[in-house]
Amino acid sequence: MSEKKEVFPGDEVASEEEYLASEGTFAKNGMVYAAQIGTLVLDGDDCVAKVISPNPPNILKNGDVVYATIGDIRKTMATANVLAKDGTCRRIGSETYGTIHVSKISPDYTDDVSKELRKGDLVRAMVTGVKPSLQLTTKDAHLGVIRSYCGKCKSELVRKGNKQLFCPKCERNSYRKLADDYGDVVIE
Repeated sequence: MSEKKEVFPGDEVASEEEYLASEGTFAKNGMVYAAQIGTLVLDGDDCVAKVISPNPPNILKNGDVVYATIGDIRKTMATANVLAKDGTCRRIGSETYGTIHVSKISPDYTDDVSKELRKGDLVRAMVTGVKPSLQLTTKDAHLGVIRSYCGKCKSELVRKGNKQLFCPKCERNSYRKLADDYGDVVIE
């Protein structure tokens, strides 16, 4: 059986002797406090205190699919600024600066990030870790570059093959780790 009431951040909601802090709560000095506005649920069966928010923050967790812009390229990793989480319109409430290690870019072997990603590319990636920092992967077929621009003339690149992109303006070819739906993604 559980007991419910409305609480605000900082409200004392339970003793750690009776309940463990769970979603939307935190423990300090033997007491459990609300970390967000919402409905307090004291679950006697599982001995947990949690606060369910009607409008919870958009916190990233392992397995979330995100959209990000590549910010910097190094030999063994790329940095990315996460713009949005797939399936939500709400801003992300956690760290938005992530990294993609060279081993997490493609299912094929690659020894240089710049062979797969370029600065400014828009990618779809999956969160593989949030602690101590945000880590991403683009290994799956549905993950990877979804929009890219020519490094010379800044025209949008068109898919020409499995990994090849083509600039219709200056007729240059380049290669990326492309998502299976490159060119078909609508960004609002």
